[in-house]
Amino acid sequence: MHSKASLALALGIMGVSGYAVIAAWAWPWKASLFPLVIGIPVFVLSTADALWVLLGRGAQATERGEIKDFQIAQDVPERVALGRTANATGWIAGFFAAIVLLGFPIAVPLFVFLYLKLEGREGWIFSAVFTAVVWVFFYGLFDRLLHLPFPQGWVASWLGF
Repeated sequence: MHSKASLALALGIMGVSGYAVIAAWAWPWKASLFPLVIGIPVFVLSTADALWVLLGRGAQATERGEIKDFQIAQDVPERVALGRTANATGWIAGFFAAIVLLGFPIAVPLFVFLYLKLEGREGWIFSAVFTAVVWVFFYGLFDRLLHLPFPQGWVASWLGF
């Protein structure tokens, strides 16, 4: 069962990354750079994993005791673990919603600031300075250096900006 799930996951990742590489191949160079730099290694690594499962290397290593299942902790109550998982999922969903609604240039610093203040319980000065540093890095790298245009968020489009 474990090897079937691993094989299915590897094949699924191969399909998604292969599609991303093929689709990005026809794009302009600047637009295709990120999908190609990420997609090609992911495709190669997932192919290696699929071959590993198909050739039975994973099952042999498990039988010899070389591979152990990874468990984070067993001393955390299930209710606490589910709460932490829901919290993390909420932050991720909120970040994606902010990207769609506001666009990347606004969502990234907003997310960093809110996460530091609400989840990290950091002070105002640290949160503001760290957010500014992240925004300068993000803006400098993607806008100034790589000249990657980010689409507007839905809110800006609705308001006609």
